[in-house]
Amino acid sequence: MKLRMMLVLAGAVLAGCTTHPYYPDYMPPAPPAGVGTSAGDNFIEVFWTSNRENDLAGYNVYASAQYEGPFEYLGSTQDPYFNDARAQNANLYYYAISAYDISGNESELSRDNAFDIPRPEGYDVTLFDFRGYPDLAGYDFSGYQVVPFDDIRCDIYFENYKGTMYIVVPEDTEIRDMGPTASIVDIHTAPLTGWSPTHDVVVTSGRTYVVRTWDMHYAKFRISRITSSTVVFDWAYQLVEGSRLMKPAENSREPIRYGVHAR
Repeated sequence: MKLRMMLVLAGAVLAGCTTHPYYPDYMPPAPPAGVGTSAGDNFIEVFWTSNRENDLAGYNVYASAQYEGPFEYLGSTQDPYFNDARAQNANLYYYAISAYDISGNESELSRDNAFDIPRPEGYDVTLFDFRGYPDLAGYDFSGYQVVPFDDIRCDIYFENYKGTMYIVVPEDTEIRDMGPTASIVDIHTAPLTGWSPTHDVVVTSGRTYVVRTWDMHYAKFRISRITSSTVVFDWAYQLVEGSRLMKPAENSREPIRYGVHAR
C-alpha cells in the first residue's frame, strides 16, 4: 500500500512538469516612419513616429553627408527623438533611423527623405527707428550684429514713417511678408517670387518676413514686439549660398544646387 501511494505521487509530479519549447526571435521591428528634422544653431533635432512592437527596445540613429549614404552611426535612444548636437552650421546632413527589439534584432533603415542644414539664429534683437538712432537701426545677418542703417553691411533697417512701421532693405536686396506665424520655424523654404517692389514691408507683431541678400543668402525674421521707436525680432540665416532651405517640411526634398559638405 505504501509503495503504491509513492508511485501514484511520483506519477502526479511527472504529469505536472510540462516542457515548453524555446523558439528564438529572429523577427526585426518595422523600419521607423515619419522621420522629420528641425535645424537650429549648430544642432539638428530628429523625430519620428513611435513603433508599435511589444518587444521594442529602442532606436539607432544614423547620418550621412549624402542622400545615398553611407550612413554613420550617431547613437541610440528609447524615445522617438534625437538631438544631433555634433551637426555644424552650413553642413548638409541626411538622417535614417532603425528600430531594434529586446532580442537584438535591428530593422532596416527608415525610408523617409529626412535632411537639414544647421544655421545660425538669434532671439530678441532690438532695432531703433533710424531717424532717432541711426547707429542702432540696421542689422547684418551675416555678421549677426546691429549696425548703422547706412552701413554697407546692413541688410535691413527699421523706420517709423508717420506712424506706420517699416522694415527697409537696400536696392540690391529683396524682402517679402510671409504672413502671420506661430513661430519663426513655421517658414520652411524661402520663396522664389512675391518680393516687395518697393524694397520695404509694413511690419506688425506675429508676422514672419524673408530676405534675400545681395550675395544670394536667405534669412528670415519674426517680429515679436513693436513700439513707435523700436522693433524686436527673432531671426535665422542660411549660410549656404543659394539654398532656400530655412527648415524642410517633413519628407520633402529641395533640389540641391550646392556642394555637399562631409563631416
